[in-house]
Amino acid sequence: MENDMNETHLSPEEVARYARHIVLKEIGGSGQQQLKAARVLVLGAGGLGSPVLNYLAAAGVGLLGVVDDDKVSLSNLQRQILHDSANIGMAKTESAAQAIARLNPHTRVVTHTLRLTADNAVDILTAYDMVVDGSDNFEVRYLLADTCESLNIPLVTAAVGRFDGSVTVLAPYQQDDKGRPCPRFRDLFPEPPPPGLVPSCSEAGVVGALTGVIGTLEAMEVIKLITGAGEPLIGRLLLYDGLAASFQTIRYSRKQ
Repeated sequence: MENDMNETHLSPEEVARYARHIVLKEIGGSGQQQLKAARVLVLGAGGLGSPVLNYLAAAGVGLLGVVDDDKVSLSNLQRQILHDSANIGMAKTESAAQAIARLNPHTRVVTHTLRLTADNAVDILTAYDMVVDGSDNFEVRYLLADTCESLNIPLVTAAVGRFDGSVTVLAPYQQDDKGRPCPRFRDLFPEPPPPGLVPSCSEAGVVGALTGVIGTLEAMEVIKLITGAGEPLIGRLLLYDGLAASFQTIRYSRKQ
């Protein structure tokens, strides 16, 4: 990510704030500067988006975009830890911006208080280097995956059930170490399930801490992608079973 030195220079306060990152050889000062230069869009400021936004702001991501058209409600607070009782009725984007400002004044926030649609997706996404999916809507997930693929933008995507969840990273415009195209979202999930087959969180319920686990895993993948640390979950689906306290990884590949 190419930015002016003044934009990525770390002040003494930032060096102190991110000291535990900077001593990591996999991140260091250069990785922290890459985090400061990064522009990450998070779709949804709810159960998944809350830990994603909290940890990316704490990590020093320079610009966070937040897309959400909903308002904070009392039933959100069991899992959406970005918000609090005082913000009930407030737009989730505004509540998120306030929380991030309290956590890290060095992170800028751009709010998109709207629903992502085929008409606005390209215009919104082109301003960012990376996208995180925290939605709970299949239509939006496919739109996001298709748009990110067309724009060559990496996408960290996840889903949660009652006590389980999954995370993967999509970069279908890249090639793997054997020169094969990396898989698409549709290689993993060829088409959305029929309407009504998968119950919503309001219908089936969800453990609040579960969204924290999966959202935190999403944030970890973003940090790895930005800094080049480790191996991102490209072509791998990480599954978490909260009741069994177990993780499993499934490999998947490009089908055509």
